[in-house]
Amino acid sequence: MILIDILTIFPEYFESPFRIGIIKKAIDGGLISIRLVDIRRFSAHRHNQVDDYPFGGGAGMVMKPEPIFRAIRHVRQGGGYKPRIILLSPQGERFSQDKAAALAGFRRLAFICGRYEGVDERVSENLVDEELSIGDYVLSGGEAAALVIIEGISRLVPGVVGNQESVTGDTFCGQFLKYPQYTRPRDYLGMSVPPVLLSGDHGKIDEWRLTQSISRTLERRPDLIDPDGSARLHQEDGRRRATAAGTKGATGSRKPPRSSGRS
Repeated sequence: MILIDILTIFPEYFESPFRIGIIKKAIDGGLISIRLVDIRRFSAHRHNQVDDYPFGGGAGMVMKPEPIFRAIRHVRQGGGYKPRIILLSPQGERFSQDKAAALAGFRRLAFICGRYEGVDERVSENLVDEELSIGDYVLSGGEAAALVIIEGISRLVPGVVGNQESVTGDTFCGQFLKYPQYTRPRDYLGMSVPPVLLSGDHGKIDEWRLTQSISRTLERRPDLIDPDGSARLHQEDGRRRATAAGTKGATGSRKPPRSSGRS
């Protein structure tokens, strides 16, 4: 079981997400335990203030170090294993599938959700083990990032996802994006499922899926491909194989026209 502490000034932010979906399944199954720690409870200020003006001037407020240090001290007192302490920050390492797998190997994790203009640097320098970011954009706080990371970790905990192949075959679990997926009906609005997926020939299906994964990755996320250029050779080979299999230009590859969204 993984014990996760979330340090936040808005514990109510997490009430609904943890009552549904895969995180709820992990909690109900005793595979993950989540505790919400209200940072305001550890403020010495009579109004539970946790922020103050930045030294040197500037816009906005900065989260004070004392409540966070006290909250972490509280977290460390229980739970047995020493927690890995993570500050959610736009300056941190970008979260990835590899990072999710690494974090899933810890018995205890503690996430500090920043707010305002940031967190006093003494927290980062003296308290946390690492900083994580979920992308190059600005959010109002670390709570949304915590949800993203916890769900990513939860899926990798054995027993949470019923079919382990659903985890190992996911996008970002390998070098390529995932292949296109289809389900019933076979034909819809003139768009058909590629015939190879209906053939029953699992060898050809696997070959088609690999080809599609390589092509899709090169088109959409070439940054994921190895830099030596060998993947492009795979792409050309894949296109040749796809053409030979009769899947090139299948109507299933077309997308219906987008609605304007206006009624």
